[in-house]
Amino acid sequence: MRKFEPGERRVANIHTEPYTPFYGDGQPATGEDVLQVNPHNQTGVGFHVYRMAPGTTTTPHVHTGDEEFLVLEGEVVDNDGYVYRAGDLVWLKQGTQHSSHAKDGALLAVYIPTAEKALT
Repeated sequence: MRKFEPGERRVANIHTEPYTPFYGDGQPATGEDVLQVNPHNQTGVGFHVYRMAPGTTTTPHVHTGDEEFLVLEGEVVDNDGYVYRAGDLVWLKQGTQHSSHAKDGALLAVYIPTAEKALT
């Protein structure tokens, strides 16, 4: 078995690594940050950690692929009133539409196969 070469591994700690702004429709989304280790994916696509500042509401969007996430910290309330709590592992089917709110902030581990599309 060969050793890892430079550029073949990246380790980032979700508590100490700097996050980058999440971009929706080409603009930085207020209160939304992302930490992802795979440099080959578009920001917010693939596996990443998504941080919502207190009071953040996401832009209404449609899922262009199935979304899966694990709530690591906090609570997230969906537009239909459903509350996702720390420890909840969630699947949202491709084609579903929603917007979420984090009154006190939240931290999620997310997998999204393709960029979401904002609803207009």
